[in-house]
Amino acid sequence: MPHVITQACCADASCVHACPVNCIHPTPDEPDFATAEMLYIDPVSCVDCGACVGACPVGAIVPHTALAPEQQDFLGINEALTGTDRPARPQARVPTLVRLGPTRTTLRVAVVGAGPAALYAADELLRQPGVEVTVFDRLPVPHGLARHGVAPDHTDTRAVADLFTAIEDQPGFTYRLGVNIGEDVTTEELAAHHHAVVYATGAGTDRPLDIPGVDLPGSTSATQVVGWYNDHPDHADAHVPLDHERAVIVGNGNVALDVARILATDPERLAGTSIARHALEALRGSRVREVVVLGRRGPEHAAFTLPELVGLAARDDIDLRIDAPGGIDPAAATTRQGRLKLEYLARIAARSHDTADGPPQTPPRRRIILRFRTAPLEVTGSSRAEGLRVARTELATGADGRVHAVPRPDSEETIAAGLVLGSVGYRGVEVPGVPFDPETSTIPHRGGRVLDGVGGRELPGLYVVGWIKRGPRGFIGSNKTCARETVNALLADANEGRLPTPGPAARFEELLRSRRPAPATV
Repeated sequence: MPHVITQACCADASCVHACPVNCIHPTPDEPDFATAEMLYIDPVSCVDCGACVGACPVGAIVPHTALAPEQQDFLGINEALTGTDRPARPQARVPTLVRLGPTRTTLRVAVVGAGPAALYAADELLRQPGVEVTVFDRLPVPHGLARHGVAPDHTDTRAVADLFTAIEDQPGFTYRLGVNIGEDVTTEELAAHHHAVVYATGAGTDRPLDIPGVDLPGSTSATQVVGWYNDHPDHADAHVPLDHERAVIVGNGNVALDVARILATDPERLAGTSIARHALEALRGSRVREVVVLGRRGPEHAAFTLPELVGLAARDDIDLRIDAPGGIDPAAATTRQGRLKLEYLARIAARSHDTADGPPQTPPRRRIILRFRTAPLEVTGSSRAEGLRVARTELATGADGRVHAVPRPDSEETIAAGLVLGSVGYRGVEVPGVPFDPETSTIPHRGGRVLDGVGGRELPGLYVVGWIKRGPRGFIGSNKTCARETVNALLADANEGRLPTPGPAARFEELLRSRRPAPATV
């Protein structure tokens, strides 16, 4: 009876190292780990020991006989992803953690940011004796995108908070929430009072759409809508008009699918989740009945993951349609997971075609259309967003030698909509006093050590982890491997005496109280 990894997989690889027979792939030391959309279990090698079940922080692994109806497709997906090109080691290698040598003083580390990368880094540090970690965040609550970025109906993924609680309960861990590093306390002051500072500030804003009309009311970013329904303090008052029957989302990553699904879900189905009360009440009065999700390129370039697509397609209360002029060709995929995604899209397209030819649905379901090869040109409207002017696209090689999706002549149309959302990616934000690369929106580094500029020299005692280190890619658990690399660099520097000597901890506490009299600690 093999076990199966399902949609909620966060890819933190705890299950990999718990498995005694190396049947879970890809492992962190395999080349496709960084790009895989999900881990999977080889059903032939699995011995049904159940060790992975307890190791998974989000409850994503179940015996195949316990799969819910909407999870049944994952049995075939796990089997199809299994290949014969995996190493035959009896157990996956456990990454080495540098050990902190004997020290006469407590190693004090500040971590800036309180999301998954920050907490994984804190966990790695606190495995060492004689280490204290203080986690700072400008928000009054921790956990970053794990709290404010995961859709409220993804309850299994949100269960990763239980893992974070275990990290927070370790001796030597302290929060200082509601403290904005770079404003309340300068980065120089923070560094002067700690042996090391780890920046884990993530990618806290969106990449804007560069088309006319984006400043009209009703045109905003999917990031804002996610923050709005997840009660993010910065977005709780966002203007999200739901008075038109159609919304359009530009971009087709997992965030776009999350937002589309929330907009198309019966609000009463969301009532028992963690959704913000103000968002739930607004959705109860929503007139939105169709959400169009646009991708500039074809299905082979879709940014959403296979697990997210499977989960959406399993919803019997949502009418999922595919609009892919030119068809869907699984042979266009360059990876095994990509081929499975295209095959699954083709099945959905065939199913939706059959449904369209059948009798009307009673009652009519809300609809999501995944529309490919379509570029946004302009948000239309006078005093507010009333639609999106678009054009079909074709691929062309530009002067830079790169292939681009360009609008096709005479293919323009306007999609009527009262809500237009951009969902073309996150980007990092500069922290005052910390080197920043505006080209990649990341902090320049070498193996997690912060540099004074791209390709520059290492700055002693300064480190970086997470999306602000590598860009907005990967999943919650991807930060675990990233944190191990950074913490290993920090511990190696500590062992070799390369960390600065900080000022007294009591002096920093006095400074902090003078600037922020009552920072939150939990």
